[in-house]
Amino acid sequence: MRNRTIGDVTVSAIGLGGMPMSIEGRPDRARSLATIHAALDAGVTFIDTADAYHRGADEVGHNESLIAEALSSWGGDASSVLVATKGGHLRPGDGSWTQDGRPEHLKEAARASAQRLGVETIGLYQFHRPDPAVPYAESVGALAELLDAGTIRMAGISNADPDQIREAQRVLGDRLVSVQNQFSPAFRSSQAELDVCTELGIAFLPWSPLGGISSAADLGSSHAAFAQVAEARGVSPQQVTLAWELALSDVVVPIPGSSRPETAQASAAAADLVLTPDEVNLLSAD
Repeated sequence: MRNRTIGDVTVSAIGLGGMPMSIEGRPDRARSLATIHAALDAGVTFIDTADAYHRGADEVGHNESLIAEALSSWGGDASSVLVATKGGHLRPGDGSWTQDGRPEHLKEAARASAQRLGVETIGLYQFHRPDPAVPYAESVGALAELLDAGTIRMAGISNADPDQIREAQRVLGDRLVSVQNQFSPAFRSSQAELDVCTELGIAFLPWSPLGGISSAADLGSSHAAFAQVAEARGVSPQQVTLAWELALSDVVVPIPGSSRPETAQASAAAADLVLTPDEVNLLSAD
C-alpha cells in the first residue's frame, strides 16, 4: 500500500473514517470491530474519529471507545496506527449538530477523548468546526496549549476555509499538520483549501470522499467518467474515486467511512491503483 505523511508520521494513503459505525443506522458492535480489524489487516494505519460520532447525548465518544476496543483486540501492532479525533462539534441527541469552540471546552474535550482512546497523548487532534460565537484564533489557540501541554502530539482543523487555514498556521506557529474538509466528485468546492494545503505541505483529509453514506453506492451512475474508468480497469467506481483524489496532490489522504469489512478492504486496495494523467484529466472534467 502507498503511504503518505501527516506531520512527521507516515500513514497509509487511504485511511478509515469511523463515523458510520456510530451514528444512525450503525451496525452492531461485533461487525464494527470486524470492520476496523479488516481495515487494519489490509494495511490501513490511519483512523479518523470524533467525540461527536454517536447517536444519543448519553453516549458521547461512542466511536472513540469503539476504536480503542478494536485496537486493543487486534492481533497486529497497534502502535503503528495513527488515530485522529476531533472536538468542538456537538450532537445534543435530537439529531442536530451544534458548535462549541470555546478554549475551555476544547481542552476539556481533548482530555476526555484521550481517556476514551486509552492514551496519554492523542496522535492528532482537530478542531472540528468553526464556532461563529468564538473568534477562530481563540479556538485554535486552545490547540496550541494542548500541544504545549503534551495532551496532543499534532494539531489539525476541519471544515475550514483558506483564510482560516492560514490563520491557524500562524496561531499554531507553523505546527498545523492537517485540514479535514468535505471533498468528492460531487463536492469540489474545497479545491481552494486543497490548493492551500498543497502549497503549505499540510495534509488534506477529504471527509465523505465517496459522496456520503447515502450516495457512495450510486457514484458510478451519477458520474459517467468514473464508471468508464472503473470498467476499463476492472475495479469499482469507488476505488477509482479514491485513486483520483490521491492523484490530485501528494498531501491528500482520503478517509472513506465504512461499516462492513468488505468495503473497508476495498477502499484500502484503492491505494495501489495508480491512474494515468489522461484518466485523471477525464475524471477531473466530469
